[in-house]
Amino acid sequence: MNLSTTLKLGELEVRRLGFGAMRLTGFRPVADRTEAIRVARLAVELGVNFIDTADAYGIGANEELLAEALHPYAEGLVIATKIGHTRPSPGEWKPVGRPEYLRQAAELSLRRLRVERLDLLQLHRIDPVVPLEDQLGALAQLQSEGKVRHVGLSEVTVDQLETARRQVDIVSVQNRYNLTDRAHDDVLKYCEAEGIAFIPWLPIAGGNHATSQLLAELANETGATQSQLALAWLLHRSPVMVPIPGTSSEAHLLENAQAAELRLTTAQLNRLDAVH
Repeated sequence: MNLSTTLKLGELEVRRLGFGAMRLTGFRPVADRTEAIRVARLAVELGVNFIDTADAYGIGANEELLAEALHPYAEGLVIATKIGHTRPSPGEWKPVGRPEYLRQAAELSLRRLRVERLDLLQLHRIDPVVPLEDQLGALAQLQSEGKVRHVGLSEVTVDQLETARRQVDIVSVQNRYNLTDRAHDDVLKYCEAEGIAFIPWLPIAGGNHATSQLLAELANETGATQSQLALAWLLHRSPVMVPIPGTSSEAHLLENAQAAELRLTTAQLNRLDAVH
């Protein structure tokens, strides 16, 4: 089966297997960041040119680490960040969509990432207590000021996506999706029809795939790991899919990167579909 290896985010061309940077930093940054910096640099060396982060990861430390590791950025490297989802404590998340807060958050992301314009800024979560048009208005204003190139959304429904697109151009949607969690199939279908990138977070289901006997059988047949099969299935699932597996381990990063080369037969894909 022939697979497209790249996808367009507006005019930006990215490889369809990206890297999620969240695991490079904990809730509070560690003193020794040598290994995390090494993993970030290795991802780019392996050909990754789409990296996902957020201002809430390490309370800004994740963005700072990526800048330390990769700035000045290689030509064609797209670092996407997210705002609007705060993390008051390690186990607590809270959406904050007040326009003035979103604008301040974007300014801080610009500073931490050491750029004058964010290639892709995604609304991390819609704040249910703030009118959606006000949240989108803040992003649109940042875009009109040249501080944001493209806008995306995260954890949205089709109705929310359609509403947003009437106010601002949306190039990406980042919803949870993987081999065993396909609750957003309708959003994926909409994105495919409209040419919108679909960025599944938690693409390997937090390791839950390891309990599947079918995956174990297919891993034995193909010589691939179960994680590689889960990622390859996503890449085969839709041409707009851009998985962002994350890790703080060089070994796991190398394993994930090899999934982009894995080609599955129609019969194998049908069997993987049955995992759900």
